[in-house]
Amino acid sequence: MPDRAKIRPWLATAALAAVVLWLWMSFAPAPLLTLEQLKSTRALLEAEVGAQPVRAGAIFFACYLAVAAFSIPGAAVLTLAGGALFGFGWGLVLVSFASSLGGLLAFLASRYLLRDVLRKRFGGLLAPVDEAVRRDGTTYLLALRLLPVFPFWLINLLMGLTPMTAARFYAVSQLGMLAGTAVYVNAGTQLAAIDSPDEVMSPALLGSLAVLAAFPFLAGTTLRWFQAKRVYARWRRPLAFDRNLVVIGAGAGGLVSSYLAAAVKARVTLIEAHRMGGDCLNTGCVPSKALIRAASLAHQMRRAHDFGLGNTNTRIDFEAVLQRVRSVICSIEPHDSSERYAALGVEVLHGHAQIKDPWRVEVRFADGNTQTLTTRNIILATGASPSIPNLPGLHEAGFLTSETVWNLRELPRRLVVLGGGPVGCELAQSFARLGSEVTLLESAERILMREDPEVAALVATALEADGVRVLSRHQALRVEVADGRKWLLANGAAAQFEIAFDALLCAVGRSARVSGYGLEALGIALTTRGTIATNAFMQTNYPNILAVGDVAGPFQFTHTAAHQAWYGVINALFGRFWKFKADYSVVPRATFTDPEVARVGLNETEAIAQGVAFELTRFPLAELDRAIIDGAAPGSVKVLSVPGRDRILGVTIVGGHAAEMLAEFVLAMRSGLGLNQILGTIHTYPTWSEANKYAAGAWRRAHAPKSLLALAARYHAWQRA
Repeated sequence: MPDRAKIRPWLATAALAAVVLWLWMSFAPAPLLTLEQLKSTRALLEAEVGAQPVRAGAIFFACYLAVAAFSIPGAAVLTLAGGALFGFGWGLVLVSFASSLGGLLAFLASRYLLRDVLRKRFGGLLAPVDEAVRRDGTTYLLALRLLPVFPFWLINLLMGLTPMTAARFYAVSQLGMLAGTAVYVNAGTQLAAIDSPDEVMSPALLGSLAVLAAFPFLAGTTLRWFQAKRVYARWRRPLAFDRNLVVIGAGAGGLVSSYLAAAVKARVTLIEAHRMGGDCLNTGCVPSKALIRAASLAHQMRRAHDFGLGNTNTRIDFEAVLQRVRSVICSIEPHDSSERYAALGVEVLHGHAQIKDPWRVEVRFADGNTQTLTTRNIILATGASPSIPNLPGLHEAGFLTSETVWNLRELPRRLVVLGGGPVGCELAQSFARLGSEVTLLESAERILMREDPEVAALVATALEADGVRVLSRHQALRVEVADGRKWLLANGAAAQFEIAFDALLCAVGRSARVSGYGLEALGIALTTRGTIATNAFMQTNYPNILAVGDVAGPFQFTHTAAHQAWYGVINALFGRFWKFKADYSVVPRATFTDPEVARVGLNETEAIAQGVAFELTRFPLAELDRAIIDGAAPGSVKVLSVPGRDRILGVTIVGGHAAEMLAEFVLAMRSGLGLNQILGTIHTYPTWSEANKYAAGAWRRAHAPKSLLALAARYHAWQRA
């Protein structure tokens, strides 16, 4: 690898020269590299080429190389000129190599001059490109070269910011641009016969331009055919299929996928190895919110004196609390049952699915029998499971996760929670309110790292008020067991220390379930996050195998799994006619601590990191009548909008019922409505949702027309006189 410190001064000098040259060529009184300029000097140029073809070709090659390397306007005209001056054969050779080598120079300049600076500022935006390059950089760049959606110079600079090697970039560019270059050079050969702009309408040139216009469509079709042929080459496709769709996994994504397929009269089979409803019903959303409700009620009973009711002695029967959690699951279970989905037209099989090839799925039942299904399409909705940290002594001591915590039979006296994300914060607060001594350990600088700092601070204060010991910037080192005692050795700001516990809960994230289904044998591509790699249409590298929900990411929410399921089913069943890209422009999320945190769109931290200009409007819930009535005033409604306009970029609500209040903003953003429309909507008094209107009113006051108000004041003064 060349020494960047030695290369950068030379590249900086070249870049400065390029800027000067670009400005001169763009704004000079007599600009170069225009069709008129070439036509006016055609005789001179043709004479030069005829007299000294080698010298003329070398000069042309050098000029084109400089234009491509420095992204100077005029490359397209030079390509046409190459065909006009040197004919199709030599013109194609000169332009093809000059453009590829010039692109390589631009690529190297981007890598050694710009990459560090741009990746530091826009690393998040470049992540999808990096992922595509790592997964199949050759095909990705080839697609960009064959389909001229992005400018030639932009691709050169963009690829320089990625992990792609210079050798691969040059080789793919040389091949990928050849067809498009040939079309342009061929059009250029017609220029020699044009004496005036009116002759542009000549049949020969129009024919060349028609080929040029059709090229992106032909190239796209060819590329898709090539990719499909390559990925399916080692598999034998059935002559007929038993089913239109097989869905693996009966969580939120799988249930919605199978229901939608049945609704459009497709023959669909849903396969589930464990319990219908998946994690959300059995170990996730439903039981956790039932536990939160019980803990919240216990907290309210302790606060009875705040409402003039006197002290209330609260005795927690933890087994009864968990029994109520199980009864809630049982009450909701019929909504996700096999019987209900069978009645909707879905064939439900209880067994373990193994994908044998892109069109065959083997189901192994509990009795050992198997059944092989043939299907045109497969949707993977296998979900995710709790991540287990690589912590010495953890398995020897025993631990809980968000899946196994429901197996407890008694309330832990001392509970350690590893992880300060939404799950960790929710469960830590709930167990503290039910009577456990809870310590929450987070290695990052604060809990809820995806939220704004003041939001995380407000939640941390609430957790501490409930008795949770919140330790941010603390690293768990190992777990030890001796003489019936268990303790965690942690590293804090000052020194190492011990935290004794009776139970330890791991809440450090969730990992996609990608093993055990035959994905490895097929070569289904994964992302660096361990999720199944999908394109915008939810397709894997096998177009007929799609993935939705937690196993695909990028979100791990029940509502986004259902959202993706619609796109997955439509693209699987009707993709040969029309496909839809999954829309993540408006995705709400909520953390059900007390106070709740609900958000949609950008927050302030993300907007600053992405360089998005915004205007901030905040309405404190301490000024909301309903919050005062309910004794739950802490919190705020925080709106980010386009500067000077009422278009909403994002909303963060912290407070009671925040998740319910957010729905109005989600609808507004989805429908293109602004803060003025929310302000003009009648809200019932006294309700929590009035805070949305007051936030819109705060924005409106900040944009009051001061000149018109001053004129109105003068008018009213005149009226009084």
